[in-house]
Amino acid sequence: MTQQASPEPNQPSSRLPVFDVNMRSEDMEKMVKNAERASNFLKAISHEGRLMILCHLASGEKSVTELEDLLSARQAAVSQQLTRLRLEGLVKPRRDGKAIYYSLTDDRPRQIIEVVYELFCRSE
Repeated sequence: MTQQASPEPNQPSSRLPVFDVNMRSEDMEKMVKNAERASNFLKAISHEGRLMILCHLASGEKSVTELEDLLSARQAAVSQQLTRLRLEGLVKPRRDGKAIYYSLTDDRPRQIIEVVYELFCRSE
């Protein structure tokens, strides 16, 4: 497998779309909707507590109680952040008796967490 060369600094990545002033209105509308979805996603993960919840859920399903313990946070605070993540479609609940368990809805948060980890957490 060959690695693609990185673009030169100040050169656009081949994976990024090029904005064309002659873009069709349908394409522009799609781009605006995608930008809104991306912005909402980034806002949802921009809170330290929500980001930590997603980090813990990236390793698998956790109960609200487990998350409280992992975060050293009160149940009300954890529930508030889980509600926001659920409204954004990033986590999903599962009830088992009195316990509520949360897991990631898809792989997007895990992918972002991996990038954030590479950029901010990995030792050089």
